[in-house]
Amino acid sequence: MKGIVFNVLEEVVVAEYGDATWELLLDKAAVQGVYTSLGNYPDEDLNRLAGAASEALGTPISDVVRWVGRRALPIFASRFPQFFAAHRSARTFVTSLNDIIHPEVRKVYPGAQTPEFDFESRPDGSLRMTYRSHRRLCAFALGLIEGAADRYGEEVRIEEPVCMLQGADRCEFDLEFSPKLIAV
Repeated sequence: MKGIVFNVLEEVVVAEYGDATWELLLDKAAVQGVYTSLGNYPDEDLNRLAGAASEALGTPISDVVRWVGRRALPIFASRFPQFFAAHRSARTFVTSLNDIIHPEVRKVYPGAQTPEFDFESRPDGSLRMTYRSHRRLCAFALGLIEGAADRYGEEVRIEEPVCMLQGADRCEFDLEFSPKLIAV
């Protein structure tokens, strides 16, 4: 896994809980904790950090990973504004992952193994998104989708009828994006 993921994870944890918590997670996870953005690190480091956070918070690992994904999206947007500028909605941003964003990620971070997504517009207006990755970080992908909805001022309703974490070879997300309702 590319170091930038760990850099963003650190930034999210420090922003929300402080430097001491990040150091505590590194200790509990028994990982090195020095990650350069272009470096390659074992996927297990992320799993161990998520497990340490899950234990510390008393929260399921998938909830921790999803939370990190949602908080990471604004960081990615500030670091890579060119990926976001052309989009006016979360849906168009999300559907650009395979064709625009991931090829650029692989240029900037040689050796990056990005997930694969397939998209199907449904008759009811929803979007079926299929996720495949040997990392099985579907919770992170869900958090990023929620973060994209936040960024574009939208709500997203997500159903996951198929999940790799329950034995499937892929995850399927049914996504419905809508404008955020503003309370008066």
